[in-house]
Parts: sequence; C-alpha cells; structure tokens
Amino acid sequence: MIIKKLEVGPIMANCFILGCESTKEAVVIDPGDDADRILMELSKSELKVKYLINTHGHFDHVGANKRMKEVTGAQLAIHPEDEPMLNELSHSALMFGLSADNSPPADILLKDGDEISFGEITLKVIHTPGHSKGGICLYTKGHLFAGDTLFAGSIGRTDLSGGDYDTLISNIKEKLLVFDEDTIVYTGHGPETTIGNEKRMNPFLR
Repeated sequence: MIIKKLEVGPIMANCFILGCESTKEAVVIDPGDDADRILMELSKSELKVKYLINTHGHFDHVGANKRMKEVTGAQLAIHPEDEPMLNELSHSALMFGLSADNSPPADILLKDGDEISFGEITLKVIHTPGHSKGGICLYTKGHLFAGDTLFAGSIGRTDLSGGDYDTLISNIKEKLLVFDEDTIVYTGHGPETTIGNEKRMNPFLR
C-alpha cells in the first residue's frame, strides 16, 4: 500500500493519500487544505482518487473537499452525525480567524462497521465519537488512521461542539486499544505512534 502524508493548512492537519500499488486507485483521507499540493502528489504517483474520506467535519480536515471533488470527481464520504458541518465551514473557520470554502454534500454516509474498498485495499470504518459526534477511524491490516480521536501521547480535544471526554476515552479504550500493539496509528495532527506506545505511555489512557 502506498501511504503519503501531507501537513496541510495553517493548523497543520495531516492529510493522507492511500494508494493501491497494483491498480493505482486511491483515497484521500482528510483533505483539509492545500488542494493543489494534494493533487500534485496524486499526479506524481499516478494515482486516481476514488473516495475523499473525512474522519470528522472540522474545517481543518475538510476545507479542500470542494476543490478536490471538482477536480477528481471522487465520491465524498463522512459519518452522518458530522455531515451537517460541511455546509458551515466558512463560519467555523472564521471563528478561528481563518477561511474555508463550504463543502459539497456527502455522497456516502458512513456508519460503524462499513467497509470502503479501492483497488485491492479495504478500510474498515470505526465510529469513535467524542472529539465530534461523527468522528471515525479507518483500519486496514496493521494501519489505523485515527483522525483527531487519538494522538501520540494525547487525545482529541473535547471542548468543541459535539465533544465529550468520557465518550472519547471509552471509544479509544474499547475500539482502538484492542488492536495489536504494533498497529501503526496515523494521527490527525503530529507524528505517527503505535497502539502499544499509547497503551504504555499515554497519560489519558491509564
């Protein structure tokens, strides 16, 4: 599997390009900003985007949805609890002194246990509310894309609308820490980690 990480936008959100090496089909997880950079990276790798997947609806993770969809024609996917946020991006970004284009509506509403396939790769959807009501993680064969649910040594903030600390901690412990300890966790901000590292070192999960 091809995995490329780009830090995008002023809040430095992680955008991930996942590609199937044999078919060159791809997904883009959390196109938060800098659409032209993402598109250039896709072109360099000769990848064709099948899906744009939002792990949650905050503007720093979805701000490039509009441009990416216009250029690639890919289907846009998000959990239904966060789908209403897509039409409020300009307002929510303005609250942070930033700007973002409102997103087109989702083509696919994801729920817990759904699977998204591209090429020879299948991602499993894990609904992990707590940072937002519709937050999701995506898992495939030892790789967990955690959005803003889990970070290296930390967790997603829960003081924004739809956040809930107890819910987030419960979902991390019950749905994520069950994976093998060597599972690589690709976070929505900052460096990668592993499930084992977070079990041992994350102060929020002790």
